[in-house]
This record gives sequence, structure tokens and C-alpha cells, in this order.
Amino acid sequence: MTDAPYHPEICDGPGNGYALWRMTSDRVRLRIGLWPLEGAKETILIFTGRTEYIEKYAHIAADLQAAGYAVASLDWRGQGLSDRLLDDPYRGHVGDFGDYQKDIATLMETISAEGLPAPKAIVAHSMGGCIGLRALIEGLPVKGAVFSAPMWGIIMAPALRPVAWVVSRVAAMFGLGATLAPGTNARSFILNDPFQDNTLTRDAKMWKMMGDQIRAVPGLELGGPSLDWVRLAVDECAALMRAPAPDLPALTFLGDNERIVEPSAIHTKMQCWPKGTLEIINDGEHEGFMEGPEKRAAMSRQMIAFLDTL
Repeated sequence: MTDAPYHPEICDGPGNGYALWRMTSDRVRLRIGLWPLEGAKETILIFTGRTEYIEKYAHIAADLQAAGYAVASLDWRGQGLSDRLLDDPYRGHVGDFGDYQKDIATLMETISAEGLPAPKAIVAHSMGGCIGLRALIEGLPVKGAVFSAPMWGIIMAPALRPVAWVVSRVAAMFGLGATLAPGTNARSFILNDPFQDNTLTRDAKMWKMMGDQIRAVPGLELGGPSLDWVRLAVDECAALMRAPAPDLPALTFLGDNERIVEPSAIHTKMQCWPKGTLEIINDGEHEGFMEGPEKRAAMSRQMIAFLDTL
């Protein structure tokens, strides 16, 4: 293991955070982020969403560390400072959604090698919630999960859904799966779109923070997904919705103005989750942990109270 860049200057995280380069079983270099805590009995795993990176959740790591937990996270393959998978580094891509499970395996190995205590739970946002649910189904050794707007379905206009299904599959047949998905941005929309009516947060300071982080460390920027990513994501969401809920406690947060992932899928899944609780964030967009300070503090209190019961 070798040291990887970690940028405490762009985030409000614990002072002892650091990052390492680790190689997956299929030779993809990942950046692993760790916030150890002396005396911690357990570790919380943070699974970020598409386009995201370790530093973005450092303030959540600080809340968890203050509650007595060590914390670990990672940049998924194809984003953050981990290896990008296409010649165009701004295009989100993955060869198979199952590959993300190899990233989790590498994270787990790193936690053990660095002497952090065993994981207790995952805190998973958006795409991280999709990857995290698959990991739980496959037996990830944790006691529970906290989800934030998990990607168990993707919002598309009804007329576009069959088109997206056909186009992405035809593109894959002709070797064009790496093409940028129509209607998405080639570069990060956070750097170019106005704060007004954005789909991520109602808090102008957090919107500015996200843009400032990418401007300060340009290697973190990521644009829209490839057609392959869209095809694979839609298929994985459908498979997860068919699968029974894991026999674990789960707490899920969902903004009442969610416009990125499909709220109906989250409601449906949580209604069928025997040990699951759904909390609606009033006046909330997609990224609850990036809302204003009062909403963030309330979510953090609920999250930690839930984790302490596991």
C-alpha cells in the first residue's frame, strides 16, 4: 500500500484522515479513505454516489467519529481519484455493476490491514445505495445500513424509458456502449448550472462547497454516464427490486422533492423491508447530507441513534 492524495483543505473532516492507493483483484487502482479513531470498537463504511469522492463526505465522517466510530470510504472505480475507465476521464463508466463489489472487497481488506475495527454498518448515498444493497444481499458482514436517496430506480420520462432501454442495448451490440448518454452533461453540471432549482440541495453554501471542491482538485470532476453505465444501472435496479430485503435493520432518508432517483422504488422497497424505516426529509432534494445545517444535524442525530442500536 502507498499513500494517496487526501485533501483536508477542501473539506471539514476529522484531522487524522488519510488515503491509500489499493489495487483490486482485476487490477484497478482505487483511492481508499480512512478516518481511524483510537478506542473505536467498530467502523462505519461510507459508500458515495455517482460522481462523488471521499472528501465530499468528510463532514459526515466527523459526525461519526465524534460518536465513537472509525470511518472508511473509497472512490469507486471510474470516479474520484481512482482509475478512470475510459479515454475520456469525465465520462462515468463501468464494465459490469458487479465490479463495484470488487471495490468493496478491496476496501474491506484495507480496513483489516490498517488495523481498523470490524465494520458495523454502511452509510450509502444514491448509487452507493444500489451498490450497498447488492453487497448486503451477497452477505457483507455488517449489522445494518443507513441509506440516503438510494438508487433503486432512476427517474426517466415515461416516453424515454423504452428508448433508453433499446438505444443502450443496441449501442452495446455495436461496441458503442462508451458513448455519452443522451441528455447528460459531458462535464460536471455543478460547475456550469446555476444554484436556482438544482436537483441536489436547497442550501447555497453546500452547493458552492461542492463546486469549490472540484475547482480546487480538478481530478475529482466527473460528467455524465456512458450508455453502458445506464444500461447496467437500470438492469441492476430492476434486479434489486425483485430481490427480498436483507434480514438487517435499515434506515432510509428520502427528500420530498427527490428528482434524480425514483422515489416510488424506495417507498416500495422500504414497505417490504421488515426491519426497515423510511424517513422523509421535508423540503429536501437528492442529497440530504448536503442540505442546510439544521437538516444535516437532524439527519446525523437520527443516523447515529440508529447505529448505536445495532
